[in-house]
Amino acid sequence: MAQLMGRRPARPQRNHLPSYIPSARVDDILGNDPPNSTPGATRGGSSGGDLPPPPGGRAPRTVTGRHGPCAPQTIQGARRRAADLATCVAREGGGRGDAARPFLYKDERPPAALSPPATAAPLCCCSASALRTSAGGTGRQHHGEPLASEERMGRGGIGGAVAMETADSTRAFVKDVKRIIIKVGTAVVTGQNGRLAMGRLGSLCEQVKQLNFQGYEVILVTSGAVGVGRQRLQYRKLIHSSFADLQNPQMDFDGKACAAVGQSGLMAIYDTLFSQLDVTSSQLLVTDRDFKDPSFGDQLRETVFALLDLKVIPLFNENDAISTRRQPYEDPSGIFWDNDSLAALLAAELNADLLIMLSDVEGLYSGPPSDPQSKIIHTYVNEKHGKLISFGEKSRVGRGGMQAKVVAAANAASKGVPVVIASGFATDTIIKILKGEKIGTLFHNEANSWECSKEATAREMAVAARDCSRCLQKLSSEERKKILLDIADALEANEDAIRSENEADVEAAQDAGYEKSLVARMTLKPGKITNLARSIRAIADMEDPISHTLKRTEVAKDLVFEKAYCPLGVLLIIFESRPDALVQIASLAIRSGNGLLLKGGKEAMRSNAILHKVITGAIPDSVGKKLIGLVTTKDEIADLLALDDVIDLVIPRGSKNLVSQIKATTKIPVLGHADGICHVYIDKSADMDMAKRIVLDAKVDYPAACNAMETLLVHKDLNKSEGLDDLLVELEKEAIDHINRYGSAHTDCIITTDEKAAEAFLQQVESAAVFHNASTRFCDGTRFGLGAEVGISTGRIHARGPVGVDGLLTTRCILRGSGQVVNGDKGVVYTHRDLPLQ
Repeated sequence: MAQLMGRRPARPQRNHLPSYIPSARVDDILGNDPPNSTPGATRGGSSGGDLPPPPGGRAPRTVTGRHGPCAPQTIQGARRRAADLATCVAREGGGRGDAARPFLYKDERPPAALSPPATAAPLCCCSASALRTSAGGTGRQHHGEPLASEERMGRGGIGGAVAMETADSTRAFVKDVKRIIIKVGTAVVTGQNGRLAMGRLGSLCEQVKQLNFQGYEVILVTSGAVGVGRQRLQYRKLIHSSFADLQNPQMDFDGKACAAVGQSGLMAIYDTLFSQLDVTSSQLLVTDRDFKDPSFGDQLRETVFALLDLKVIPLFNENDAISTRRQPYEDPSGIFWDNDSLAALLAAELNADLLIMLSDVEGLYSGPPSDPQSKIIHTYVNEKHGKLISFGEKSRVGRGGMQAKVVAAANAASKGVPVVIASGFATDTIIKILKGEKIGTLFHNEANSWECSKEATAREMAVAARDCSRCLQKLSSEERKKILLDIADALEANEDAIRSENEADVEAAQDAGYEKSLVARMTLKPGKITNLARSIRAIADMEDPISHTLKRTEVAKDLVFEKAYCPLGVLLIIFESRPDALVQIASLAIRSGNGLLLKGGKEAMRSNAILHKVITGAIPDSVGKKLIGLVTTKDEIADLLALDDVIDLVIPRGSKNLVSQIKATTKIPVLGHADGICHVYIDKSADMDMAKRIVLDAKVDYPAACNAMETLLVHKDLNKSEGLDDLLVELEKEAIDHINRYGSAHTDCIITTDEKAAEAFLQQVESAAVFHNASTRFCDGTRFGLGAEVGISTGRIHARGPVGVDGLLTTRCILRGSGQVVNGDKGVVYTHRDLPLQ
């Protein structure tokens, strides 16, 4: 007979309490917040306030307790009440036993800060190219990013701001998701010591409450009964053991007995949490044998669909207590063999739209999850990853592990149910998945075609930019100049639209809590568009650099060697925050005859999109709009960085971490822009009025800029305050050594009237830009007369300092002859005479 044990518990009446709850905890269990408390306050980063109620949806019901209104959906009270209830359930009644330490406890730590399991299984040895993952290994802490985009509504009614950076076409299907199965692994349900992790359970129940109230149909498949039962049996045995027994404790228990004892305790916790969140839950225990009955599927669907219609959350668990397998922890036989495979089976039987499997890691990785170099696999492709992946040991507390999850996920995906394996340690993983964010690893039956399409798109984008650049190089200098002038006119004509999109970006960034310096960099202030148009016209008026001859040499009679400028080819520029950089980089690329791929920060995505549209709209069809491509997702960057046969130079504009990460992941040459740690040194002979003007300008004119002063060095003779001598540099040589040691080789300045000291500073400081009696803010391509800059290079390569058109060019050798051959250099008279440039 099928073990379908459904129940619909109502909220406890205020005057009827379970007999095992001590009266001293009545207010705590009922959910009455203490006087002067703030109803609705949450702990642990609750995502309850992130989502607006759906049209026509019902609001969470507020109940009244002894202290007035209280919010049953608050996770703080729910965690506290569930912990106390678990304590009562765990105690063995009467006498001194009530004073014994309970085995269930309240986890006070926020879920995001939970430590990974200390017993992570070592990974199997395999080749360097193989992909590896840990079954119960170290979980990576999830760090949520601010959201800054448009509302997106799913079929279930969930909405919220979705960042374009994290949205991807492979997750577009979530907008049609209605019925969800959430499988919760034992490692999520329990902590490192095997006890229930009340913080994570509370967060899970709150997310389920949100989905339930938003109109989603949610089904839970939960593990943890065996672990709960084992802890209860261990506790019971300990308190009834003699001293001799404690010297040699025997804590091995039959798995079926643990399951039988733990099922009621686990459900009591879920029941309490859901009841306090105004949600009704039910329990359904099934075995492998049940699914062998042809009529069982119809009975199962009838029961579950009835519960879902009543807004009840069905909680499934394999009934290990009466399992027919001899070794339920090791026997992978039958229709299903653990809760992972049960979840996959239910997903197909109940026509689920999505299966979410929560684990202690964020998904599958390209290496051990604990390895900082490992990268998460966002989309699993069996043909690509299936034969390369190897697994560690099984879960530290459950019977499955990552291998069981992968097998179950692949099985469900093959039957048309998308699956996401993600971390259950974060407080809002489920909500983010349903917003379309790239959380965890996705299994989908169309993933193979997506992978091929994505790779083709990245290559096609780069190849198209290269082909268009060749068309651009064929144009005359005047035709290329006209393109730039048309772009300048188009920017001014569309200034209102550009400003409007930029203001939307700035507002979203402020609402998301971005740093003020970042918001300042992304703001297009009044007059900025005019200044950008002016700089583009200045670039257009520059001498055409393409095919410009640098040197002519007569090698031998009628044999002339020439060195001339030529475009690099295709540039990939990755920049952060500043949308004006897009305009400058695009104009420099066009003037230098290069194709261009741009990736801006997601915080300025609207500004970048409108600027890209305006600029490409001014490019004639004879060249092609794809001359400048706009990259919108991080995944595309990874694909583009692998195209060293098409892309010729990568220029990352951002932090050292960004530059280092890109250098480590590509074979393409990288022109890095490091930190802007700029020094101003006031020498003892400085004109103090001049020094005051320069220092204030270097720091105050635009503090967010990379060429703003970071460190002020003062000669000790100018110091009038006692006790500061050790903090100031004593001599010019010490100032130079200090800058070379601690600076970033960006821009450094000396203020002095001593020409000898100034010359020593200019010659010995090893920065890309070194100034005498001038503000560091002058280090800018426009101010230097370069028209604009693609960035500031601090490396020791051909382009250093502000990189303008010249930095985007390379050289080629041209030899003009009249039939000469080497032939062992016989008969060749080398003259090597310099010739005038033509």
